[in-house]
Amino acid sequence: MIELAVLDIAGTTVDEHGAVYQALADATGVSEDDVEPWMGADKKEAIAALLGKSGRIVQDTFEDFRRRLAEAYELKPPVALHGVPETIDRLRVNGVKVALTTGFDRDVTTSILSTLRWEDKVDAVVCTDDVPTGRPAPYMIFRAMEATGVVDVSRVLVAGDTTRDLEAGTNAGARMVVGVLTGGQNATTLGAVRHTHLLPSVADVLPYLASA
Repeated sequence: MIELAVLDIAGTTVDEHGAVYQALADATGVSEDDVEPWMGADKKEAIAALLGKSGRIVQDTFEDFRRRLAEAYELKPPVALHGVPETIDRLRVNGVKVALTTGFDRDVTTSILSTLRWEDKVDAVVCTDDVPTGRPAPYMIFRAMEATGVVDVSRVLVAGDTTRDLEAGTNAGARMVVGVLTGGQNATTLGAVRHTHLLPSVADVLPYLASA
């Protein structure tokens, strides 16, 4: 039924202790409540919207954001969420390809995966700078399909911890659009947008697929 699982990184497969949204709030000078609607978004897009500006100031703020994030990760490195590495391994053993997608750029993503020693953990990694527009556009999912040779969206599962993850999955036409409760948004918030399932975590995907 499912040939490809497309999984978000921060808050879905990786616990980065909320550092990204704190760094985003600090760099832009807004509250974390103001940042919440931009969870899962391309970070430059989020900065431009939060500042209401464009051009050089957005780039400078983005560099400040990246510096703050690197410092936070150095103090408290990201870790895999409980049960996720085993779930990824079991999916792949059972013939399901796994791709990671993220609102981070390639440099930040590479740093996270290196910290986790996940360089060869999955079949593909798609970053926001690989596509013309980030979530809720479906392009990262389509790029993951292209990278893994999967051509039928009815055989794709998308999982994420933000409404933008779910919107991207729906816009892509994925068979399963799964909200997980390991990130910054709760079941009420996630349940307000179209989805097929809400699960406690990515680790619960395999038991569900087995029962289905």
